[in-house]
Amino acid sequence: MISDEILTERMAQGDQEAFEIVVTRYHGPLLSFLTGHLHDRSKAEDFVQETFLRLIRHLRKHGELAQLRPWLYKVALNLCRDFWRTSLFRNEQLAPENMPESIDLSPDAQAMMEQEVLNTQLVSILQTLPDIQRQIVSLRFFHELKLQEIAEIEEMPLSLVKSHLYGALRKLKRILDSQQENPEKEARRYEDIF
Repeated sequence: MISDEILTERMAQGDQEAFEIVVTRYHGPLLSFLTGHLHDRSKAEDFVQETFLRLIRHLRKHGELAQLRPWLYKVALNLCRDFWRTSLFRNEQLAPENMPESIDLSPDAQAMMEQEVLNTQLVSILQTLPDIQRQIVSLRFFHELKLQEIAEIEEMPLSLVKSHLYGALRKLKRILDSQQENPEKEARRYEDIF
């Protein structure tokens, strides 16, 4: 596998194939990352494209890039932050998701519903964390970034990233432990979802 550093060097020289490899490598993870932040796949697609456009501009201007992955995530996160600051975000109305008219309870559908409940529980639990802890957990475990890369993206010392991650994991463990002690209460809570 070609390293990111070599790919960015080749991209800076105008190599289209290197750009296609970078897009193939990072489009999916960036789209997932941005969709999780924006809760709008269409807008996330736009921001992924803008991230790659900014990469091209950066390489044309500066010629190289030492750490591609953290740079891409940082640009993507900054696009989100800029969007959240605009009045467009505050005024935008998101269309409701289309709900199916009937529910198929075949074994495959049942397994999908159980997975959906599990995903909903996980999202609900993660929402209890402060924003910075949720962000660090997401980058570390869902996007598999190294702690040093997260520190660069969040522009904070590595020790602070470790502290936030440790605190988040302790909170998540407490919540999960309390749910295991009261499974009937939690089951009733999530029955309302469906």
